[in-house]
Parts: sequence; C-alpha cells; structure tokens
Amino acid sequence: MLTHLQVRDLAIVSQLELDCPRGMTALTGETGAGKSILIDALSLALGDKAEVGMIRAGSERAEIVAEFDLATCPGARDWLAEQELDDEGGCILRRLIVREGRSRAYINGRPASGAQLRDLGNLLVDIHGQHAHQSLLRANAQRDLLDAYGGHRPLADAVAKAFRDFRTLDQKLAALETAFQERSARLDLLRFQVQDLESLGLTAADIESLDQEQRRLSHLGRLQETAARVLQTLAESEPSIEDHLRAATAELAELAVIDPGLTESRELLETAAIHAGEAAASLRHYLDGLDLDPAALETVETRLAQVHDLARKYRVFPSQLPETLIERRAELNDLEQADVTLAGLRESHETAWQDFLTLAQRLGDARATTADRLAETVSASMQQLGMAGGRFAVQIDPLPRERVGSGGLERIDFLVSANPGQPLQPLAKVASGGELSRISLGIQVATAECGSVPTLVFDEVDVGIGGGVAEIVGRLLHQLGDSRQVLCVTHLPQVAAQAHAQLRVRKETLDGQTHTRIEPLDATDRVEEIARMLGGTEITARTRDHASEMLNWGR
Repeated sequence: MLTHLQVRDLAIVSQLELDCPRGMTALTGETGAGKSILIDALSLALGDKAEVGMIRAGSERAEIVAEFDLATCPGARDWLAEQELDDEGGCILRRLIVREGRSRAYINGRPASGAQLRDLGNLLVDIHGQHAHQSLLRANAQRDLLDAYGGHRPLADAVAKAFRDFRTLDQKLAALETAFQERSARLDLLRFQVQDLESLGLTAADIESLDQEQRRLSHLGRLQETAARVLQTLAESEPSIEDHLRAATAELAELAVIDPGLTESRELLETAAIHAGEAAASLRHYLDGLDLDPAALETVETRLAQVHDLARKYRVFPSQLPETLIERRAELNDLEQADVTLAGLRESHETAWQDFLTLAQRLGDARATTADRLAETVSASMQQLGMAGGRFAVQIDPLPRERVGSGGLERIDFLVSANPGQPLQPLAKVASGGELSRISLGIQVATAECGSVPTLVFDEVDVGIGGGVAEIVGRLLHQLGDSRQVLCVTHLPQVAAQAHAQLRVRKETLDGQTHTRIEPLDATDRVEEIARMLGGTEITARTRDHASEMLNWGR
C-alpha cells in the first residue's frame, strides 16, 4: 500500500507531503485546490508520460517520491527481486522532471526506465477515473480477474504450464521436421564434413604446438646467433664473465679472513659463477640440438596451411576445429537416428497438446459458470450506483487454434450497457468517465477479496450523481476500504462522510505565489469540512448538526 507521497514544484504545488493511512481516505477541498494534482503526481511516479509544462513556474525541476509497503503485495516483491531492485521489503519510487534534458526515474534509489515504472505501477496501484493505470481495460487483466473471482487461479496456472510444455515440444518438432525434409542432402554434407575434419587428425593442443614450432623454426638463424654470442660472452671469451666472477670470488675470500663482513658478498659471487657455468652448459646443449634443416620448417608450414584453410572453410578459429568436428559428429548422429527421434517427438507433442486441451477445457467450463455469477453481481451494483437498467456481461469467445495460448482457449471481454436500450459494448469503449469509474467500482467491490493490487484510487467517481446514489457509492468505497487501501477524490459529502480518514486540500496565495497544501482532519475538522461541502459559504448550526449526523452514520 501507498504509505507516503512527497511532491515538489509540480504545477501549483511547491512542497507537499502526504501520509496515506489504511482503509478509505477521502480527499476533499474547493474546486481547483489541487486534488487532482495529487493523482497526477502519483501517476507520474508510476510511469506516466512527463511534460516540462508540469514543472512549477520559476522552478527548474519537479520531483515526486512515492513510498510503498509491500507486505500485502507479493507480486510486486517478486517483480523487484527478478529485476534486482528489491530493498528489504519496501519500495520507493522517485521521478524527476527537468526543464533541460530528459526526466529520470529511480526504484529504490537505482535508475529505472519508464517501462519498469509502469510494470511495477500496475502491481501497486489502480487509478480509476479519467486517468491511466486502469487495469480493468486490459483484456489479460479481465481474464485474470474472472479467474481470481471464481477461484480458478491454480487451474489457470496449470493451463499456462501445460501450454508452455506443449510450445517447447512444438518448436523442437518444427525444427526437426524441417531438418528431416532436408535430411538426405544434409546427411551427405555432414558425412563429408566429418571426414574432412577427421583428416586433419589434430587436437587443439596439437594446433597450438604447431604454431609454437613454426615460430621457432622461422627464427632459427636469430636463435642460433644470439645463443652463440651469449655463450661466448659467458664462458668462451678470454677472459669470460665466468672467469671474472671466479677471480672476484677468490679475492673476496682472502679479504673475508680479515673482515667477515665480506663473506655474504663472496658467497653471492660464488653462486653467480656457478649459475654462469650452468647457463653456459645449457646454451651448449641448446645449440647442439638446434635443428637447422630447412625442410622441417617447410613441413610445419604446410601443416599449418592445411589448418588455416580448414578454419576459413568452416568459418571458425583454427583452435575451434576440433570442437567443430564434435558438433558435426553429434548432428550427424542425430540425423541418422531421426526416424526414431521424430516418431517419439511426434507422440510426445500430441500427448502434450491433449493434456493442454483437457486442462484448458476444464478452465473454460469453470469460466463460463463464473462469468454468469460475476455479471449478475456487477449488474446489481450498477443499479445501486445510479445506472438503473444498466447491464454487465462477461463475453467468452473461443479462439482459433493458432491464437490459443497460455491464457486458455477463449478470449474474455467485459461488456457493459450503462443505460436501458443501449447495446452491450466492451468496457474500454464506455464513453463517460464517470460511468466507467462507477462500473469499475462495482467490479472492484465484487472482486475485492481476490484482487491483487493493494491500492485503489478513485478520482471523482461521484461525477453526475447525488443523494441516495452518492451514499451508496460512499458505502461501497468504505466496504472496499475494509480490505484494500482506497484513496478517493470527491466533492460529495455523502461519500466523504463514510471515509475512514479525510484529507483537506487547500489553495493559498503567499507573496504573490499560489500554493497547494494538504492537511489531515480530526473529528472536529471533519465536521467543519463536511458542513462546508453541504452548505457552501454559509455554514449554520443546523448544517454542522447535519454533518455530524452524516459522520456518525458513516462510522
């Protein structure tokens, strides 16, 4: 649920902070005070498109921060974990709109895209009214809501899994059948390629050794010249480095008798003389074994040319040729066994399809039963909500096989007729925003126990109603607030009086600047605010008594 909303420099809001309680909260105030700006701010935090014109005049940027408690929203917790954006069970969304440059978004302090905000926002908040985030307008959401209302989610999950299993086999079968159709030509090609690669007879290590041998043989002259020169300097010149070291060792040995402090230096020189002698012996052995046969280099280069020709032919690095041989052998073996494999895969494919059909048909039957019950409940709510003669229906249409998916065998559409004599039409095409809000309210109340979005926002759902219908709207919102968090922008005292809590939005002018501020109302303040909503500018004792009566009745 939404716990805190902070807005800076958005429209006429300079700075505003709002703590959001549980249950139903009514936001009231004079027209133009900025109640809808709060909804706009929340929508921006949830990923709505931002415009520079929304920034308060004289400011360079606007900032919105929305904090959520995810204790009752496992879907959002799972999403954050999958995106590696989780933060100890909480969630903070931050949106910056700047005059120069692009707006920026953050989830739990980490940069996020607008798409990520919208995906997460769909799990956190539903905004009903003439705004975005109305999940009930999405076909998938309507289907999921129907399944949740009927308790079909476990069966729907099983259907989705069965379809994924079938789809995996379907893709494997398609790939193998395509390969099978080209099998003869492919078999001939693979047999040739395997023979071609086998003729090389080299491992990756062998290829590396050939490279090293080629480098050695191509630099034989330099190797011999340098090794001989170093050997001459070390041991065969007159005097050699080894002679100098041994003479110096003898001289220090005599002096060390006089001063033992020279002992370490003598020992180091003696060791150096020994190492020089060993190095000279190693160089003699290296020179004796150095093969100067030009034919050896020609042989290695011929072999390497074969390696590089094959590598170019198969478009791989030389070191990948042995791996390419393994891959071609495996594919050849699969194709040679294709008759057996294809038959088994076709059988598994058909079994998976029948398993999916069985589950999906069970789900379809259950949906048909639930659809009638949901339609009856919502239609009854519509009569209470000022839409006498209005009807709600759930249309279930079978899908052609090519459009069947993890959602089942049918398409679910919510249909509505808001007035007598009007035909049923999709919920998304209802013209009146007020009617759409009230229909959405009826659906939400009917499915309150199975809904997954913890926070519901109703922006002026009382448009065009009054009297007894307004009381019913307030009662339904109060009922919905018993299980979900409800924020309701309203102008009607009949609705506001039934809220668990009430916030008043005010517009003030200070130093020539217009500001919006918000304040929670205690019991006394609520009486005054309800009285204002009832009586306008002239508030009498009778108006206050009426307001108190409404609040007592609401409680």
